[in-house]
Amino acid sequence: MILESQRHLFNIPDDVAYFNTSYLSPQLHSVRAAGEAALQQVATPWTVTPGDFFTRSEQVRGLFGGLIGAPPDGIAIVPAVSYANAIAANNLEVAPGQTILVLDEQFPSNVYPWWDKACRSNADLIVVPRPADHDWTSTILEHIDERLAIAALPNCHWTDGGLVDLVAVGKMVREAGAALVVDASQSLGALPLDVGDVQPDFLCTVGYKWMLGPYSYSYLYVGPGHRGGEPIEQGWITRKGSEDFTRLVDYETELEAGATRFDVGERSNFILTPMAEAALTQIGDWGMENIAATIARSTAEIERRMISLGLEPIPAGRRGPHMTGVYFPNGVPVDLGDRLRAAGVYASIRGDSLRLAPHLFTTEADLDRLSEVVAAG
Repeated sequence: MILESQRHLFNIPDDVAYFNTSYLSPQLHSVRAAGEAALQQVATPWTVTPGDFFTRSEQVRGLFGGLIGAPPDGIAIVPAVSYANAIAANNLEVAPGQTILVLDEQFPSNVYPWWDKACRSNADLIVVPRPADHDWTSTILEHIDERLAIAALPNCHWTDGGLVDLVAVGKMVREAGAALVVDASQSLGALPLDVGDVQPDFLCTVGYKWMLGPYSYSYLYVGPGHRGGEPIEQGWITRKGSEDFTRLVDYETELEAGATRFDVGERSNFILTPMAEAALTQIGDWGMENIAATIARSTAEIERRMISLGLEPIPAGRRGPHMTGVYFPNGVPVDLGDRLRAAGVYASIRGDSLRLAPHLFTTEADLDRLSEVVAAG
């Protein structure tokens, strides 16, 4: 279903054309209201009950799990993708001589942990080269062999939206006896994903891009075979019986069952958690299928306009429906970023592409302003 414009739900002035959701999402009015109400509560700490340390976190866990077809006990609340990937790296085995697979120019938070893991394990980090035809899936499949231990991949390449078919890749990774770790930061929230289809060992995403929530609040899905694993910190709230504050002096060695054991300390964050809950609720109300279909109309129009200007956007079949990278025959003009900002048009230049990430707030007027600036260069 194509949704009507939802711009009225976001805090975006009329003179701003925002094509930068992949950088930082504009704030929903409901998310801001939740944060303001939360600030009011923490200003009166006598109103914060022991139950508040648990209840909202569990609601968020359930809401996020519902978006990806996962049970609540498969979800951990973490502060960042780097934290999530550290958990994954800590719980996956790599033998000397095996390989870990990443993409060329992959986001650093999904490279550094595997670089370190490879060094510590005497394994090889294999970088899949960028395909000239933008077909990441076929190129990845060509690099999967019997030496593979871990494939650490995005769903969409962060520089230009280049799409990876995680179902096909996941199947071949499993057949190789390897693990799949997914960074879905540039897709989840605007592109449907079902962990039952992909079957990742671990999947994570930030909360502040397509998830429309606050910064420093992220999510980690943990596959069934890893939910009894080792966390990277030893906190109190992830222990059995921690709901009873009167007995916290009775130290507990047993961790909570499921992915909860991987939660970050202070996961109850009384300000960020209600904001995350509001964002997840709105995404659930819209439906990710509807979000994707609606944004796809904007990216298709961007593609049409950029081609008419003699530029090279990634074709629809090779990118996510929600974002695209535009390539210039002679490289991105050095002054393009400044000209865009001067016109109130916000986008990112990543690598050799102009990255454009619209959302449900994008209007025809926004597209016109973008086209005018690009055409003038």
